[in-house]
Amino acid sequence: MKARICLLLIVLCSLFVVNTQAQELKCMVKVNTPKLQTADPRIFQTLQKSVFEFMNNRKWTDDAYEVAEKIECSMLITVTEELGSDNYKFQVTIQSSRPVHNSSYTTTLFNFSDKDWKVNYVEYQPLEYEDNKYISNLTSMLAFYAYMVIGLDYDSFSAKGGQAYFDKAKNIVNIMQNVDEDGWKPFEKNLKNRYWINENIVNQRFESFRMLMYNYHRLGLDMMYTNEAMGRATILNCLKQLEKMYEDSPNAVWISIFFASKSDELANIFAGGTPQEKQQSYQILTRCDPMNSNRYKRITGAR
Repeated sequence: MKARICLLLIVLCSLFVVNTQAQELKCMVKVNTPKLQTADPRIFQTLQKSVFEFMNNRKWTDDAYEVAEKIECSMLITVTEELGSDNYKFQVTIQSSRPVHNSSYTTTLFNFSDKDWKVNYVEYQPLEYEDNKYISNLTSMLAFYAYMVIGLDYDSFSAKGGQAYFDKAKNIVNIMQNVDEDGWKPFEKNLKNRYWINENIVNQRFESFRMLMYNYHRLGLDMMYTNEAMGRATILNCLKQLEKMYEDSPNAVWISIFFASKSDELANIFAGGTPQEKQQSYQILTRCDPMNSNRYKRITGAR
């Protein structure tokens, strides 16, 4: 009898371990309703819970993740307009980060605000999704960003390691070409939509950006604990490569995403650099990212 109980406990523990290792994302979800007029706010509390469970309880890859390895990300969903019964327009800010080796510091990998979320949602409706089938615009958007976040995380640890997940996101984009929803098409007014986010990351023309993301994080930031000067020099080389990309494609969506994610970090990194590093980094950053030029004044000590 005791042996059977012990066996049962082992099986239950094994199931628990598998469950804790299965999911890849640790996604915080918040739904704000500042412009709500007629809809019941409770609906969006239910939506927040459903999106949280959709992102965190689904297995997105075939890899086993420990709890500490989960990818930290967040989705801030703001209701901007009530379009009709059960129809809403959202602005959604998606962020993701990853830890830096041998430190308590986490670096932002992705920071993007998507204003083209139009959603039909009835309280308590299940959020269903299949990789090769269109079910709803909401779950297609959620899955798209889940795969993009995972792909970026893999790319930051191994050269072009996220290809499989960018391909999965591309599959969603392809399916959505036959659906009448905003944010998925190449010829929309907004040229920084989901289509172009994915197209640029899988296009060989921008392959150097993906290598830059690997060099920046794995050979730059992760190196700074053991050799700060070498890590900073690597990051400066990444900026020089990014400047060339900017010269070729100044409006490329990933250049703006990179700076939205990294401006504060870069200012802090090069504030501790050599005079030459300060001068070079400041010139590159203020040229390629003029919107954040005030932040980069920290590099030179100016106010």
